[in-house]
Amino acid sequence: MASETAAKTNRGNFFEDFRVGQVLRHPIARTLTEGDVALYIALTGERYPLYCDAEYARRLGYLRAPIADLLVFHIVFGQSVADVSLNAVANLGYADVRFLKAVYPGETLRSESEVVGLRATSGGPGIVYVRTRGLDERGRSVLEFYRWVMVNRRDPAAPTPETVVPELPAEVSPDRLRVPAALDMSKFDPERAPGRFFFEDYAVGERIYHADGMTIEEAEHALATRLYQNTARVHFDAHAAKSTRFGRRLIYGGHIISVARALSFNGLENALGILAWNSGTHANPTFAGETIYAWSDVLAKADLPGEPRLGALRLRLVAVKNANPLDEAIPLHVTDEKSGRETYHPAVVLDLDYWVLMPRRAPVSDAAAL
Repeated sequence: MASETAAKTNRGNFFEDFRVGQVLRHPIARTLTEGDVALYIALTGERYPLYCDAEYARRLGYLRAPIADLLVFHIVFGQSVADVSLNAVANLGYADVRFLKAVYPGETLRSESEVVGLRATSGGPGIVYVRTRGLDERGRSVLEFYRWVMVNRRDPAAPTPETVVPELPAEVSPDRLRVPAALDMSKFDPERAPGRFFFEDYAVGERIYHADGMTIEEAEHALATRLYQNTARVHFDAHAAKSTRFGRRLIYGGHIISVARALSFNGLENALGILAWNSGTHANPTFAGETIYAWSDVLAKADLPGEPRLGALRLRLVAVKNANPLDEAIPLHVTDEKSGRETYHPAVVLDLDYWVLMPRRAPVSDAAAL
């Protein structure tokens, strides 16, 4: 009976189960509701008005307040976990993450992933590279991204697949940024905007300390992981986590992105959504009871053809734990004493390079030169 039962359950794919070119169509679709939105706000502190103020959204051309871009990301990511990262040690990074279409409550999302690379490590887990697409009920892409994840082996003695490391885009160039089709800036009134600063007010090289901190409790990250339907054992199963090198559950790194993004409202209040991620790294693990702070570095600014009231800011969002960067200097990188290699500071938990959409105070023809 036990073997029959085991044969009917999904234990997830291990490293040796993946093949380059393999397409994984994730079977669980998800209809997003206003209840999901309310719970997401409760768990992350999301404050950007586009996602919680229906009147503000309608003034900008939307039918109603769309689903937060990162909640869309987490749902699509979560759908892929059972096939890609159920047996993960850790999710390592992202590239070429592009948000392509607004999603509203009541719409249904599904996803699929293609294995684009495999890399074995000596005697341990291997790294799997996938390209994941999130689709709405009409088959339109709403989100696309690459990620790579370290996955356990089922059998350490199993044959090692041929190494294929894909050449991933180093960045999403401004010409590939897609402004939401629904967005209509003709009725945008700077006097009714939530913040005082617009595209013109940010300077390349500027650092914005977001000031606020948020402590993540055990119950909160467990609820968040369930909301995203991310069943990876390292986040979901406290009993199994006792046997890992950390001895406890890891907080899902994507949830840290959401918390850091919510904190970034303080200083970037007028941002109208994320256009794309160039890259992202979960530099160190986070656990329940730790407090997250964040800062943003302005890396670049870009005009958007045909959009005189909008510009794109390229930001580096850095999240740190248990150290307020307003009170103490926290370098992004340090030199490891044993290896001599440069590595992330132990307090740094997120390094995210992304493009955000920002309104201008005045149309580009009237604005001061950048």
